[in-house]
Amino acid sequence: MENPLHDVEAKEANPTNGKNVLKFVIYSFIGAFTFFIPVTINGNSTIPLDHMVTFVEENFTAVVPYYILLVIIFGAVHPFVNKTWNKDAVYIGLSFLKIIGMIVAFMLVFDFGPKWLFDPDLGPFLFNSLVTSVGILVPIGAVFLALLVGYGLLEFIGVLVQPIMKPIWKTPGRSAIDAVASFVGSYSIGLLITNKVFKEGKYTIKEATIIATGFSTVSATFMIVVAKTLGIMDIWNIYFWVTLVVTFLVTAITVRIWPLSKLSDSYYNGQEGHPEKKIEKNRLREAWSQGMETSEHSLPLLKNIWVNLKDGFIMAAAILPSILSVGLLGLILATYTPVFDILGYIFYPFTWLVQLPEPLLAAKAASIEIAEMFLPALLVVEASLVTKFVIAVLSVSAIIFFSALVPCILSTEIPISIPKLLVIWFERTVLTIIITTPIAFLLL
Repeated sequence: MENPLHDVEAKEANPTNGKNVLKFVIYSFIGAFTFFIPVTINGNSTIPLDHMVTFVEENFTAVVPYYILLVIIFGAVHPFVNKTWNKDAVYIGLSFLKIIGMIVAFMLVFDFGPKWLFDPDLGPFLFNSLVTSVGILVPIGAVFLALLVGYGLLEFIGVLVQPIMKPIWKTPGRSAIDAVASFVGSYSIGLLITNKVFKEGKYTIKEATIIATGFSTVSATFMIVVAKTLGIMDIWNIYFWVTLVVTFLVTAITVRIWPLSKLSDSYYNGQEGHPEKKIEKNRLREAWSQGMETSEHSLPLLKNIWVNLKDGFIMAAAILPSILSVGLLGLILATYTPVFDILGYIFYPFTWLVQLPEPLLAAKAASIEIAEMFLPALLVVEASLVTKFVIAVLSVSAIIFFSALVPCILSTEIPISIPKLLVIWFERTVLTIIITTPIAFLLL
């Protein structure tokens, strides 16, 4: 007589069934299609996600500014409601900057305030070209990211690339999931994974810091905003793949120099640690098995979409008021003071050495990245295509910026100081300029 319990156990032990395969293939394909396959609509060739954002911007023009204002209000008030605003000095500073961002948003939406704020290159440009795009793009993008990373593709790729992670980036194979989650999802998702795995004793302090500062990039959705701002969406796939290669190449170099090379190999709170098991054979089968396992235990489609839509909204709310405050401050300093001209001279020898068409402008844009990753793009909107491309890559590859990523890193259990973060930022910026410029001359 057949044992029905045995059949159930057998089914659970083998998640490769038709339903899981379909989820893995169809949802992952829809996610990949939305982010990576250009489609021509009304003569405009770009990825489907960009078409969706354009549709919302063009057809809901009366509603969009008020939606953005509501998101900003939520983002400014949220740290005070959940009592995280006074966690440390950086959080206190950013929380009050978000309040300033909310006040600026009120002025721009309801058309009152100082005359200089309404200079087309300051408040209106920041609100219309950047804040509005991010506010629409991030929640919509989060929905499709749920399909791209939620049904096994991430784990499948992670197992396949395990043999190259340790030799090249000095991190375990499982960190590939963090890297891909950050690049196609967001640094907040990547850091969430990193911190959790670190506290479980599966990363050393050095490994966790490498992942946090080398893989925790802004997401593909934010890259679209940069590309749209600079008018390079027609070369989106070149931009995306060059940025991915350069970012991880720069990380491979920085892990071999101070300060990352000298960090501790001990585990969280001095625990013994759990190094990952190496997969020596049947790698493709194991990758497929882990992909199917994730597909088996994935959330139902509508619930997954809802969870990610909510996360995307919260993430947008956290970032928009920072963009309006830190971004506006950066633009004011860039427009009316010589601060970034002076800082730019730090990078001028490197931009001149690689023969960028506008070396001083590029150096100034490189220096302003530490404040907010969107600001460099705003400075080079009128520059040559090569300069725009290099700065667009730099905005992502430099990784470390104070309006969002630094507070996220400091909120984890990973012990890294601000001075060391600044050194890593400088190293990444110089290396990105040197590596990307020849590629830009070659491809464009």
